[in-house]
Amino acid sequence: MASKHTVTSSVAALTGKQAKVEHARLAAEIGKHDRLYYQENAPIISDAEYDALRRRYEAIEARLPRLRTRESLTQRVGAAPSARFAKVRHAVPMLSLDNAFANGDVSDFVGRIRRFLRLGEDDEIVFAAEPKIDGLSMSLRYEDGELVTGATRGDGTEGEDVTANVKTLEDVPQHLKRRAVPKVCEVRGEVYMTKHAFLALNRRQADIGGQVFANPRNSAAGSLRQKDPAITASRPLGFFAYAWGEMTEMPADTQSGMAEWFASCGFKTNPLTKICRSIEELLAFHREIEAQRATLDYDIDGVVYKVDRIDWQERLGFVSRSPRWAIAHKFPAEKALTIVDDIIIQVGRTGALTPVAKLRPVTVGGVLVQNATLHNFDEIARLDVRIGDTVRIQRAGDVIPQVLEVVQEKRPPPTKPYPVPRHCPCPLRTDVEREKTITGEEGAVLRCTGGLACPYQEIEHLKHFVSRRAFDIDGLGEKQIEFFHEQGWINEPADIFTLEVRNGNLTLKGSNEKARLEDMEGYGETSVRSLFNAIAARREIALERFIYALGIRHVGETTAVALARGHGSWSAFYKACLKLAKDDEEARREMDALDQIGDTVIESLHNYFAEAHNLRRIERLAAQVTVRNAEKPRADSAIAGKTVVFTGTLERMAREEAKAAAERLGAKVAGSVSAKTDYIVAGPGAGSKLGRARELGVTILSEEEWAKLIR
Repeated sequence: MASKHTVTSSVAALTGKQAKVEHARLAAEIGKHDRLYYQENAPIISDAEYDALRRRYEAIEARLPRLRTRESLTQRVGAAPSARFAKVRHAVPMLSLDNAFANGDVSDFVGRIRRFLRLGEDDEIVFAAEPKIDGLSMSLRYEDGELVTGATRGDGTEGEDVTANVKTLEDVPQHLKRRAVPKVCEVRGEVYMTKHAFLALNRRQADIGGQVFANPRNSAAGSLRQKDPAITASRPLGFFAYAWGEMTEMPADTQSGMAEWFASCGFKTNPLTKICRSIEELLAFHREIEAQRATLDYDIDGVVYKVDRIDWQERLGFVSRSPRWAIAHKFPAEKALTIVDDIIIQVGRTGALTPVAKLRPVTVGGVLVQNATLHNFDEIARLDVRIGDTVRIQRAGDVIPQVLEVVQEKRPPPTKPYPVPRHCPCPLRTDVEREKTITGEEGAVLRCTGGLACPYQEIEHLKHFVSRRAFDIDGLGEKQIEFFHEQGWINEPADIFTLEVRNGNLTLKGSNEKARLEDMEGYGETSVRSLFNAIAARREIALERFIYALGIRHVGETTAVALARGHGSWSAFYKACLKLAKDDEEARREMDALDQIGDTVIESLHNYFAEAHNLRRIERLAAQVTVRNAEKPRADSAIAGKTVVFTGTLERMAREEAKAAAERLGAKVAGSVSAKTDYIVAGPGAGSKLGRARELGVTILSEEEWAKLIR
C-alpha cells in the first residue's frame, strides 16, 4: 500500500494537463467502485486499493485546488441511493470519516484539534475510542419515541428507505424505553452480521445455489436491502448505536454520555468503547483492539477516535465530507492477528502433504479468512507454529493467506511443537517420504507414497479432472465429486461417462437398495438431465485439455499446450510417452527438443506412464471420449511468437476466450509480467501487473487496441 509521501511525490511529477486527466480518470474509477460497494454490495477491489485511489485523488486536488468543484468526490459521501428503494432526505447529513493509516497520522489529527481550539500542550483532550464496525451505516428516526423511518447513508444527503426491513432487527427497538425522550430523535449506527452467522448463511446459500458473499459486511448490506422484508427477517443482523442525527434536545453533553443514553433506551452499544486522554493511550487502544480482533464475533477494520465533549465537536465542525473531531485509525488491510485453533494436513493430487492452519475467522483484505497455508513442515519448524498460538497472517491480492510470524508473548501454556508425520492422514495410513530433486537432493515437501490408491489423492485427481481448465463439466463441481466419490459411484474419470448408464442401479453407502440420482436430496429430473447433458457435451475434448486433465505432476496448462502442439494428436503423444516410460533415449531426446519441456516434466511423464495402474485408467477413459487433434498455431499473425499478459476485466470477451485466441495466433500467454513480456492487455480494474508493465516499458494495450492488433 502506497504511503502518503509516495502518493504526493508521484502527483508532484505530473504536469497541469496530466493532473487534470488523471483527476478525471480517478473520479470515474472511484465512482464505479462506490456504486459497486454501496449499491450492489459487490466490491471488486480491497479497501486498501480503494483508499490508495482516494488518497491520490485528494493529493491532486491539494496541488490543484481549482479541480475541487461542487461535483468533486471530496465533497460527496458514498454513492447515490439505489432506485430500488424510495429516497429519504437526511435532516442532518450522514458524513464519513477521514482515515489514519499510521501513528503519525493520529498525532497530526490531535495536533490539528489543538491548533483549531487554541489549546496548549498541557490542556487535556478527552477522546471516546471505539472499534470501527465494518457494516452498513443506518439512521433510525424516532418521533415521540416511535420508530418511523430507517434509512441507509446513501450519498450522505439522501439514503434509501428500508424501514420495513429495519423493523425486523431484534437490536432495533420499535419504541424507546425511556419515559422522557426527545420529540425527534435520530439514532445512528451500524448494521452488521456476526462471523458465525455469516459462515452459516454462506453454507445455506451455497446449498441452494444462491449468492455467496465475500465478507460479513457485504452479507449484511445484501440482507438489509431486500425488497422482501421476510428475507431480511430470516437473516441474523445486529445493530450497534454510536451516533445521532437530528435531536430536538440533547440527553447528554459528551460522546460517552450519549452512548450510555442509547443503552438506556434499549440499544446495543459497543462494550469495548474506552475513554483515552493522550495520543499514547489512543495508540495503545488501537494495539489492544487489533490484538482482540480475532476473538470478536463481528468484523472491524480499525478504531474510531472522537472528541468526547460535544460542545468541542460543535466548535470543530466539519471540513468537506468529514468531521474535524473524529478520525478512523485503520488496521493494515492485508495483515491481521488471529489464533490457530488447529493444524490439519491436506493431501494434494500429487501426494504432497500441506499443513494448513485452521484460524479463528478474521477479515483480511476484504475477505473473511479461516485457513492459512503453512507450506511445508520445514516452515512449521522455522516459525515454530503451535496449536493455540496467536499469529500474524497476510493476504495480498489473490495469494492464499499465509502465516508471517508467531506472537510468542501470547503463547498459552502448555504447548508442544507440531510433529512431522510419518504416515499419510488417509485411512490407508500410507508411508510418507521426503521429496527428492532430480539431482538427488532432499526437498522440503513430504509426499504420500500411495499414489492413486490413496483416497485423498484419488478425489483430488477427480476434482482436477472436472475443473474449469480441464473437462469443465457444468454441474459437476467439487461438492458433487465428493458426494459421488463417497458413495462409490465415481472412483476414476471413466466412471463419469458411465454414470448415466448406471443410474437406477446406484446404491447408497451402507445400503443394498438400488437408487436413481433423481431421488437424491437436492436433485430432480431437470437437474439430473442437465448434468447428463453436460457430461455428454464433454465426450469430445481438445488434446491440450485432455493432457492437462490427467493431472500429471508438473504438467500445467502451458506445458499441456506445448505437449499437444509438439505431438499433434493423442495417439502420437501416448506412443511417445510409452516409449519414454521404457527408457527409450530417442523418445527422451525428442521430448526434450520441444519448447518449454525440460527434465522435470520428462521425468514426471516417465513416472506416470510407467505405472500400469495409470495406463489402465487412461485406456478406460479413452474408450469413453474423443480427443481432438491440436490446433496448429499461426505463424503469420501480428502476435506470433510474442508473450502476452491479460489483466483487469475484459468486456468484449471472457478471459479464457481471449487467451485461447492469442494462443491460436501463435502467442504465448503468461500469468505475470516480466522483461520478456511483449504486450499487456489491460481492462478496467487492472492492478499491480499494470504498474509492473509501466516500470519495464512493456507495450500496454486497451482491449480495443488489442482487438485491432489481432484483427
